[in-house]
Amino acid sequence: MQPGGREAKGTALVVGAGGFLGGYIAAALRTHGWRVLRGIRAAGGETDARRCDLATMLAPEAWLPVLEGVDAVVNVAGILREAGSQRFDPIHHDAPLALARACVDAGVRRFVQVSALGVAEDGPFLASKHRFDQALLQLPLDAVVLRPSVVYAPSGSYGGTSLLRALAALPVATLLPGDGRWPLQPVAAEDLAELVARAVEAPVRGIHEVGGPEPMSLREYQLTWRQWLRIPGRRAWSTPESWVSLLVAAWERLGSGPVGQTMWRMLRRGNITAAGAPERLERDFGFVPRALHEVLAAHPSQVQDRWQAQLYFLAPALRVSVVLLWLLSAWVGLATPAGDIMAMAAGTALEGVSVALARGSAVLDLVLALWLVSGRGLRLAVAAMMLCVLAYTCVLGALWPGTWMDPLGGMAKNLVVLPALAVLWVLSDRR
Repeated sequence: MQPGGREAKGTALVVGAGGFLGGYIAAALRTHGWRVLRGIRAAGGETDARRCDLATMLAPEAWLPVLEGVDAVVNVAGILREAGSQRFDPIHHDAPLALARACVDAGVRRFVQVSALGVAEDGPFLASKHRFDQALLQLPLDAVVLRPSVVYAPSGSYGGTSLLRALAALPVATLLPGDGRWPLQPVAAEDLAELVARAVEAPVRGIHEVGGPEPMSLREYQLTWRQWLRIPGRRAWSTPESWVSLLVAAWERLGSGPVGQTMWRMLRRGNITAAGAPERLERDFGFVPRALHEVLAAHPSQVQDRWQAQLYFLAPALRVSVVLLWLLSAWVGLATPAGDIMAMAAGTALEGVSVALARGSAVLDLVLALWLVSGRGLRLAVAAMMLCVLAYTCVLGALWPGTWMDPLGGMAKNLVVLPALAVLWVLSDRR
């Protein structure tokens, strides 16, 4: 049963429901009267979730228990960059193909695949996606493949779209990758989700390219976001393509960053649908994605949207500053002569342990700085730093009260460091 006592049309499994698009698709399916099961990597005891680990579920037999009671499958799972056990071929091809074959065995006829618009030559992300698209259509399933252009949402952003929104929100002018001439057909996440919900029910098969009604240049796209964010000015500064290519190559080598080589190639090639694609969507699904300006007009921006865009570059800057501060603190604690430390602590309750305390806290500061640099468990690292600063402040402030009177404000600065760390803790949860 659906909320409100309505009988559900059926049960749809959304694989990748924990990602950026998955939530929109699940919501659209529920609106259309479907009961939704969320296929996520680490399902716990939730009644609406089933474990779907595409890195390991590579045989049809692994999927059969997941498909119990399922009438339709939507696959929106994917990765933009390989890391650890998360590889393109298993996640984009091998596991989805095993799932599709399990659908054939289990009698689940409807399968909707959310792929990506582009050409395989742009990189393994697209190549692996498109290989599965073709394999899916060879199976005896009522299968639909949707290949969207750039996907955005007024209510949030992810990866490269977060970067573009941040560039549009710079104070003086929008910063363009290259000269912003490349065309794209952005599609709202809500509109793509609506198409998915209709595709689950429509009696059609095949590949459908999805984009806004008309191509627009990257420059126009960026300036439209700037206007929506209510940031004055329509000035746009171009960035040499060679500079952007170097930055993207660095991100690719580091295995982090919002844009990889594939996305950069896709952008420069132009990410637009084939002629007649909107008409085909209208004919087969009775729906065409709206233009960017139309979507944004229906979702007025709020101050939180400007916060998200303008904090995008400040978050890593704050992280670097904290690392430098902790490294400097470690160096001072290790390099200051023992005699100087004992002289400063003379007459205090810490006089006898001052050198050991200074050396020990310096080593701890060094460990925390390196932990933050590693990028692993960022929130836990920042929380540990907050606890240390709080302990330093309470212990030293009570047992060495003279530190509060330091003319350079050594201890008093902790009153600013603590909330700065709290902000960094919040900003560490980002996509």
